[in-house]
Amino acid sequence: MAYSLNVNGKNYSVDVDADTPLLWALRDVIGLTGTKFGCGVAQCGACTVHLDGQAVRSCVTTVESAGTAAIMTIEAVGSTQVGNRVQQAWLEQEVVQCGYCQSGQIMSATALLNENPSPSDDDIDAVMSGNICRCGTYPRIRAAIRQIAAGPGFHRRRLR
Repeated sequence: MAYSLNVNGKNYSVDVDADTPLLWALRDVIGLTGTKFGCGVAQCGACTVHLDGQAVRSCVTTVESAGTAAIMTIEAVGSTQVGNRVQQAWLEQEVVQCGYCQSGQIMSATALLNENPSPSDDDIDAVMSGNICRCGTYPRIRAAIRQIAAGPGFHRRRLR
């Protein structure tokens, strides 16, 4: 069956079964390969995308359940003010080692900062604990998020 998906501001028609994971529609049908497959059971966070601004695991989100929601992937998150700041902080804090998990990490961090511009360390840990980094870059991830939240004017207003 054909489904219409709004991905990164563009409409795509995907001819897949209703229970097809959004991850595979994004990667295999649409060709957006920045979203990674990690575990397939929503435990690692490598497949994180935004669905109407909320971080979701695309490996367990079906195409049918995505419905008409706006889907944002790592390919477009840098075009938002918060996403751009997150990507810049990731570079400045030298977060990335192997990089495999980083698209999911960036998507989760961006969703966190969109929701809570001044997260505490506990807030950061609670949200980011759903993203596994085999290289152990957690201290640099936290530092990058703190850097953004402490930035000029950031905590006083939300940026989108």
